[in-house]
Amino acid sequence: MSLHITNSQRAEILTQALPYIQQYYGKVVVVKYGGNAMINETLKEQVMEDIVLLHLIGVKVVLVHGGGPEITDMLGRMGKQSVFLNGLRVTDKETAEVVQMVLAGKINKSLVNLLEINGADAIGLSGLDGHMIEAEIKDEALGYVGKITRVDVKPINDLLEKNYIPVVSTIGCDKAGNVYNINADTAAAYIAGQMKAERLLTMTDIAGILRDKDDPASIIPCVDIAEARELFDTGVISGGMIPKVECCIEAIEHGVEKVTILDGRVPHALLIEMLTDEGAGTMVIKEKK
Repeated sequence: MSLHITNSQRAEILTQALPYIQQYYGKVVVVKYGGNAMINETLKEQVMEDIVLLHLIGVKVVLVHGGGPEITDMLGRMGKQSVFLNGLRVTDKETAEVVQMVLAGKINKSLVNLLEINGADAIGLSGLDGHMIEAEIKDEALGYVGKITRVDVKPINDLLEKNYIPVVSTIGCDKAGNVYNINADTAAAYIAGQMKAERLLTMTDIAGILRDKDDPASIIPCVDIAEARELFDTGVISGGMIPKVECCIEAIEHGVEKVTILDGRVPHALLIEMLTDEGAGTMVIKEKK
């Protein structure tokens, strides 16, 4: 069913967005775009349109992306089974090469291309460029899965100054040149923290933090760090949500004001969260007043 909106209603919608446009003008906002939220091509294009719109109204958007499903797909085509331990991909030397190829190559460049098609200037980076993300082995059992030791955001800032949208793929390296697979949520938290970003928006394939994991209507719109830790203890936050919320807390502790877990399956979730009173997903903050 098509919804008819009058010109006066359009004008009203735009005026309601004005205070938010003023609030975020010239501010850094990091968007973490998860591999599971990228599966639908139509939605992916809408996300890129939203990012371009935010860029054009003066928001300094940094796009940090993962790509787990595409890595799994590529490994499968090579006849290589994907193995996960505590939610992290066990990464041998060959898998690390595939991760680099898929993330820094295929996915990164396709996102850059989509942003360019929609009218923005974008440049792709990986954690290897300028040794932006340095790492060490997180756990011998996981192989080349990296624990971040240092993030240098100068290459990202250089691009923002020249009015590009930086698109960052989350692979890292050590001083010996070994390549590491880095969890995209963790990398986005570190980057947002280093940049003292106004917001970190984590787009994934879930609605947010749910009181009842089987009921999307039980979404919790806002939690502070103390409440989030209680939800860990009571088991409300469990499974794959644990590392996501831990990364939200980590970003706040690194200096980010607000972190929101957004459902990347909802059309224009980014704009709803950034430019309307309604908001979307679950916002994590340091403490409630």
